[in-house]
Amino acid sequence: MLFIAKWRRKHQRMTSVKSKPSDGKPEEDVVDPWTVKAVDDKGVDYDKLIEKFGSKRIDKALLKRFEKVTGHKPHHMLSRGIFFSQRDLDFILDCYESKKPFFLYTGRGPSSEAMHMGHLIPFIFTKWLQDVFDVPLVVQMTDDEKFLWRLADADEALRLTYENAKDIIALGFDINKTFIFSDMEYIGSQPAFYKNIIKIQKCVTYNQVKAIFGFNDSDNIGKISFPAIQAAPSFSNSFPQIFGEDDVGKTPCLIPCAIDQDPYFRMTRDVAPRLNYPKPALIHSVFFPALQGAKSKMSASDPTSSIFLTDTPDEIKEKINKYAYSGGQDTEEKHRKKGGDCEIDIAYQYLTFFMEDDARLEQIKKDYTSGKMLTGELKKELIIILQKLVSDHQKQRKAVTEKMVKDYLTPRALHFKSK
Repeated sequence: MLFIAKWRRKHQRMTSVKSKPSDGKPEEDVVDPWTVKAVDDKGVDYDKLIEKFGSKRIDKALLKRFEKVTGHKPHHMLSRGIFFSQRDLDFILDCYESKKPFFLYTGRGPSSEAMHMGHLIPFIFTKWLQDVFDVPLVVQMTDDEKFLWRLADADEALRLTYENAKDIIALGFDINKTFIFSDMEYIGSQPAFYKNIIKIQKCVTYNQVKAIFGFNDSDNIGKISFPAIQAAPSFSNSFPQIFGEDDVGKTPCLIPCAIDQDPYFRMTRDVAPRLNYPKPALIHSVFFPALQGAKSKMSASDPTSSIFLTDTPDEIKEKINKYAYSGGQDTEEKHRKKGGDCEIDIAYQYLTFFMEDDARLEQIKKDYTSGKMLTGELKKELIIILQKLVSDHQKQRKAVTEKMVKDYLTPRALHFKSK
């Protein structure tokens, strides 16, 4: 009982909690795997979140070491702080430097047929990490989670897995190093994976998952057991076809993900030593904001909340011009005099994710902040970039055949230098 009490205090302290003062307004950001809500126009307070979650900020020293060890300049999403927080990234660099094997693990919850730009962020970055490190990647499609939480039909959840897989494959992941799997299909066919699930489940009590995830007595038992399923891919012996039948789960992994997924892996890292497995390392991204601003909710069910990978060039232009929250002034005269606020301007925020040219981005920030650049001009810069990005992606996705999807989702041996 003492262990449970300590666990509860620890995870309640590290999880953002929504509380309401007398005026009825939330006084803290809310961040968990299902809800992200900021109370400030600038978005979530990430310094406070790091403190609550107990992770570490990616600092200049770590970026410098990354470049020295890998020989690659950090991706712009790293150098700009889009991936801003980490757990044991230095250990992964140790592994790479000493030529010890490790693997990458990320995932996608397929709740809609059309993925939006925010969904691409972890995959764009993971693709770069795979190219830099030359290591295997496993991609978990949590169709079971989406059925348990949102979707009424299990077959529909599985269908969306295959549709979303096409978008992931279109980013160019090397089939020889990448295994994408559906929870619904893989768990039933792979005893090693299921063994890890039940080992994890045996280590975590109902009181513990309630403390970590906020489950209550009305939640179905599938939700309560799901965290062990998301934890299991962290351990290499869940994939004997990749790491060998005699693998005992000692190959460490690095998980790129948005920081709202961290509760799953705090639990995993607590359990790992008890199973004699290495703790998974993590690298966390900030949240991709909705078009209407960092305080509003981006939803796959609301086509005006983001740019979707199915949008036409005209739709992209209209959405950005009509819905993208502006940090500019309400008149041109005021804007020329006072300038715009890049910290809340959505067009500028999106450029930090997708404009690779650092010098151009810095000039835009300078010109917009001074009032030299107007909101319409800033939005035009973004429109051009996103129209090309989405158009290119659509062409690449059309080239993804049903056979290719099946091949990526077939359990098999992978080929990589560190094997």
